[in-house]
Amino acid sequence: MEQLIEALQIFLKYKNEDYPTHCEHDVMYIVGVDKDEVSPEDIERLDKLGFFWSEEDGEGFISFKYGSS
Repeated sequence: MEQLIEALQIFLKYKNEDYPTHCEHDVMYIVGVDKDEVSPEDIERLDKLGFFWSEEDGEGFISFKYGSS
């Protein structure tokens, strides 16, 4: 739980959407955060927390670690 909260706090620095996440088929999607806006240090930390940039199914940060089925 702590890692998810840390990741969401990082994403919060870049965007504060009314609906910031979307889960579908065991994948958590982060809404409205562009990779170009995120610092290299935060991208590295997000990767360690289980989030990475994906270009499949549209572009965006996703995680298989926190999704729901």
